[in-house]
Amino acid sequence: MPLASENLATSAIALAALVILGWGFYRARPFGKLGILAWLQSVALMLPWLAFFALFAAGVYLNLAGILLVLALSTGLYIFLGNRLRAAAKELPPPNLSALAHPETTPDAESAAIEGAAAPKPPTPPLPGMSEVVPIPAEDLKTIQGIFGIDTFFITETVPYQEGAILKGNLRGEPAKVHANLSQKLTERLGDRYRLFLVEGPDERPTFVVLPSSTDPKPASLGQKLFAVALMIATIATCLESAGLLQGFDLFSTPDRVMDSLPIALGLLSILGVHELGHQILARKLNVKLSLPYFLPVWQIGSFGAFNRFESLLPNRQSLCDIALAGPVAGGTLSLLLLLVGLELSGPGSPFQIPSEFFQGSILVGTLAKLVLGAKLQDSLVDIHPLVAIGWLGLVITAINLMPAGQLDGGRIVQAIYGRKTARRTTIGTVVVLALASLATPLALYWALVIAFLVRDLERPALEELSEPDDARAALGLLMLFLMVATLLPLTPSLAGRLGIGG
Repeated sequence: MPLASENLATSAIALAALVILGWGFYRARPFGKLGILAWLQSVALMLPWLAFFALFAAGVYLNLAGILLVLALSTGLYIFLGNRLRAAAKELPPPNLSALAHPETTPDAESAAIEGAAAPKPPTPPLPGMSEVVPIPAEDLKTIQGIFGIDTFFITETVPYQEGAILKGNLRGEPAKVHANLSQKLTERLGDRYRLFLVEGPDERPTFVVLPSSTDPKPASLGQKLFAVALMIATIATCLESAGLLQGFDLFSTPDRVMDSLPIALGLLSILGVHELGHQILARKLNVKLSLPYFLPVWQIGSFGAFNRFESLLPNRQSLCDIALAGPVAGGTLSLLLLLVGLELSGPGSPFQIPSEFFQGSILVGTLAKLVLGAKLQDSLVDIHPLVAIGWLGLVITAINLMPAGQLDGGRIVQAIYGRKTARRTTIGTVVVLALASLATPLALYWALVIAFLVRDLERPALEELSEPDDARAALGLLMLFLMVATLLPLTPSLAGRLGIGG
């Protein structure tokens, strides 16, 4: 029965994957060559992982060189198709956006529309009990509208929005170049008083939003900084306690054994520190201000990682992608290296002995352990070096932060690569999956609540929100999400048995 259930689950996953690919092809066909190339990009990234899991389910595992080769080939194909996609897009004739938006527009009507755009619609009166929002002064709004033109952005409508305004119209040029050009003109005429956002409007058309600089993200208050420091101190304590539990004693009951806990605790804290340093270094390089990390201490594994907030505006989605990726790449790489070194050092005389069934708890860790330890995983007990435990916990912490939800690293990566709509859907999907998984483990319920109440909101839009990250960043982001699944997804007992993992 267990084997039949696994075969049924494997068949269901394969069928779902084929349905997703078929649905993507159906959606891509109406867009012609561009749509098919975009669909092939998704196929190039999905098929290697589907093949990996299919072989794994059949009891065939690739060695490390094979896995790296598959990753290199899929990434290279993805980038090649991306270059072809951009080349094909450049071959298309530029559309008459003004005619698309207003088929009846003539040159005289267009001039009249420009003049009419200077008179915005009256703002909606505030609701009872709400303070009145002060709109942009008419003189400033006229100056702002004056920076736009036929060659950059043709304004068709101006709508009051909070303390600013929404400028609807037609974009004439590359989003990044147009935004940079108009932002420079805005600064020259009005200094640092306003911010210019280029976003996708509700009608999925490029839209400019102007807001005063007073609405910029605010630095953390003294109370928030003290709270972050308190959480950091609590995390040091829980890492020491977790290290003690791994060695079979409760540090809180036997504080005199703190030196026994210190080496493993330092390993965990190093992974957490490198993760956060990755975020901070990239943020500083991109002139983005990032708050202190707010760690989530827990005694089982030391910490669930940390979350932080942006204290300045992001220039574009690429910067969001880079900052979000920097932490998991740094912390995950260190964790992976510690795990591999620990596996190489494991053997008779190692201070830790764990049941071989523990390696069934993660596809990634189980596969790496099989590659390094081989037949030793068939013994009931396996001697492991402490670095194995540190690296494994580090990978789990990294994977948890890579869940594609809200303001977690994974949620920011999805928002940067695929946009806000997709990120909103993956957040809801992640909460639903965690809620279902909580039937098996209380840890999933904890994270569902954390996402639902603390980090469910997406990041505010970047100043230039339309330009997507390049293909290399998209491929790296998808690789990190795949590693998240491979780390958190366990092996079933029968599959582990076929692979020789477990006594």
